[in-house]
Amino acid sequence: MIDGSAVLGVFSVYVAGVVIPGPNFVAVAHKAASATRLEALAVVGGIVLVNLFWASCAILGVGIVFAAFPWLALAVKVAGAAYLIWFGGRLIVKASAGKPAASPNASAGGFRQAFAQGFATNIANPKSMAFFAAVFSAATPAHVSVGTFIAMLGMVCVVAGSWYSFVALTLSHSRIATAYRGSKAWIDRACGGLIVALGVRQLIR
Repeated sequence: MIDGSAVLGVFSVYVAGVVIPGPNFVAVAHKAASATRLEALAVVGGIVLVNLFWASCAILGVGIVFAAFPWLALAVKVAGAAYLIWFGGRLIVKASAGKPAASPNASAGGFRQAFAQGFATNIANPKSMAFFAAVFSAATPAHVSVGTFIAMLGMVCVVAGSWYSFVALTLSHSRIATAYRGSKAWIDRACGGLIVALGVRQLIR
């Protein structure tokens, strides 16, 4: 049996959390404008997979582990911030070095790398875990049925997949991609700076 009120309660808050721009949005937007549409969707796939993981952890109460072991939560926070700072700094360095624009032809290696990038960007953001823990703990009943569990995960998959796919498909449009290539260095520096700022903010808060 599915607890519709619980699923709807999570949905109403989750939508707002997904739409608000953060590291995931920046990663998808940059990949969509700089690479192929398929690679941008691969980034989305990595992000959605991690969202399903965090949602499962929150529903099953794994977040209690972080509450019981604050040092573990701190380690995840520092590691995540370090990754975001490294990723953003890498974009800035490549832009300053005048690296050529990505080839418009997708490859299996590029697809896998893009998927790994989406996965790493999301898993490195402990605020995602905190968000899921807050949202699901507030709306999820003490004992979740299998049907409700599956429905909640399905909702997460549909909402995150739809939103980030929309961003990927929109920003990978030929006109937008062409405009990006014309201002690649400045846009890469801006995206890299934003990701570094998000990493620093995560580290000090």
